[in-house]
Amino acid sequence: MRPEKVEAVEAIKGHFAQGTAAVFLDFSGMTVAEVSALRSQFRKNGVTYKVLKNSLVRRALGDAPYAQTLSKALKGMTGVAFSGEEPGAAARVARDFAKDNEKLKVKAGLIDGQVLDAKTVETQLASLPSKDEARAMLLATMMAPAQRFVMLLNTPAGNFVRLLEAKKAKG
Repeated sequence: MRPEKVEAVEAIKGHFAQGTAAVFLDFSGMTVAEVSALRSQFRKNGVTYKVLKNSLVRRALGDAPYAQTLSKALKGMTGVAFSGEEPGAAARVARDFAKDNEKLKVKAGLIDGQVLDAKTVETQLASLPSKDEARAMLLATMMAPAQRFVMLLNTPAGNFVRLLEAKKAKG
């Protein structure tokens, strides 16, 4: 293998190692302007997008347990979107972009060594909460017991005030 191909394979391996998830896309039929708009959306969301040769991706995957399953998706034009810290970021951008541009097709996804089909990528991976949403949900879960405790502490005092009001009105 030529040195530039060895470098390319190593770079692809690095993307797979650093990313939390990858989404494999078919962008055939899209115009340059549409692909540029897609790249821009990926960049805004912290996603690395690369158009890669299928043979180089196969070599980068090597003998990983999921390589055989994933190689079925490596046909035709392939763009790979690597999610950084948020596993669902690439899938969300692809799903939202595909709503307005039916030429963009999801081929497959990869998260934690699990190969996902196109439907699963669009429904489950894309619906994972973002980092900020997950933090907000965690904070709300942690705050709920304290809020309930304060409410329970206030209940007897409120009942006592209502009892006094009723007594005053009665007599």
